[in-house]
Amino acid sequence: MTGETHEEAGPAGLASALVAGGALSSDWLPSFRAVPRQLFVPDRIWPGIADGTRQNPVVYRSQDPDAWRRAVYSDIPLTTQWDDGQHHGDGLGTTPTSSNSMPTMVFSMLQDLDVRPGNRVLEVGAGTGWNAGLLAHRLGNPNVVTVEYDPDVARGARANLRLAGLAPTVVEGDGRHGWPDGAPYDRIIATCSLLEIPGAWLAQSAPGGIIVAPFGTEYGGEQIVRLTVNEDGTSASGRFTRSSAFMRLRQQRTDRPPFEDYLHGKPWPADAVGSTTTLAPPDTGGWFEQFVIGSAVPGAFWRAERYDDGAYTLWLYSRDTRSWASADHRRGRTEYEVYQSGPRNLWDEVEAAWRWWDDQGRPGLDRFGLTVAPVAPDAPAAPGTHTVWLDSPENPVPLRG
Repeated sequence: MTGETHEEAGPAGLASALVAGGALSSDWLPSFRAVPRQLFVPDRIWPGIADGTRQNPVVYRSQDPDAWRRAVYSDIPLTTQWDDGQHHGDGLGTTPTSSNSMPTMVFSMLQDLDVRPGNRVLEVGAGTGWNAGLLAHRLGNPNVVTVEYDPDVARGARANLRLAGLAPTVVEGDGRHGWPDGAPYDRIIATCSLLEIPGAWLAQSAPGGIIVAPFGTEYGGEQIVRLTVNEDGTSASGRFTRSSAFMRLRQQRTDRPPFEDYLHGKPWPADAVGSTTTLAPPDTGGWFEQFVIGSAVPGAFWRAERYDDGAYTLWLYSRDTRSWASADHRRGRTEYEVYQSGPRNLWDEVEAAWRWWDDQGRPGLDRFGLTVAPVAPDAPAAPGTHTVWLDSPENPVPLRG
């Protein structure tokens, strides 16, 4: 952003960049112009780098309006809240929990949503309200509902929308339950990451409705999925469209027990069994590789312990604390030491998932999809069975463990 003039750091410059990149289509351009991003960005923000790898220092509009404007009209995410609002300082908190999303992602997901005149849309995760504002401008206020769990964030979104002259319905509540008072919806869009698609969203969809949501695995990795709901609202299926990295839906955050819980009072390596592998642990660590592994290895997650010499240990854990594994990576080696403990051989599961993907020719995101079914009608917040597949629903990713 350094070196841009005040005139360049504006809506026209951002629109040009988004159009050139293919994110902003001609049908969304009028809404982009009528619903300026700056009306939905608070005085204090933490501008992010587009790849999400680090965070810039805090920027205040009241203190540095030029820097604030450059950030607003750059194609980057803007963090607006840390640690569920418990963090009030200017430094970085532990976990970002609300934001104004990266414009490329906003408009790419709106393209995936494929709204038509008269469509009713449910959004889960109001954030600053910009996404709901864009939808309300295009479809009309009565056709847009946005649900936000955090009362302070919801109030801010509502105020921003009023400032923009818009009034979609803003609901404070648990997004997993949707909002049945406004159903059925032709389109549902989530602006938070999900481990499970709630059954209520399928039940509240019109036949043939579309759900666009960031879907991740507990192990790691996340992609945008575009699902089409069947006629009776009991299942949905569709392909992944692009990679993403959204903040997790609060009710689907997962605990990460400390390592001591896995040793059960015994000194390391406890009862672990040693072996070796020729698969280098870094080969399993890419964002998409994590997604493929997580689709095959349920109820597991990882941590990395890095050392000054560039070596590191990959630690694998089962959510139930009964199983763990470690794989040591040392530069220049072709064989790596592994320890595994518990009823699940977690490294073996991870390696089997990676080698399955490798055997398929390392297919990319465009060949994967997701099916959610069946959904119990008497438990609307409960998820159905989630099956990630390659090329077609008849070819599911093989589960390990």
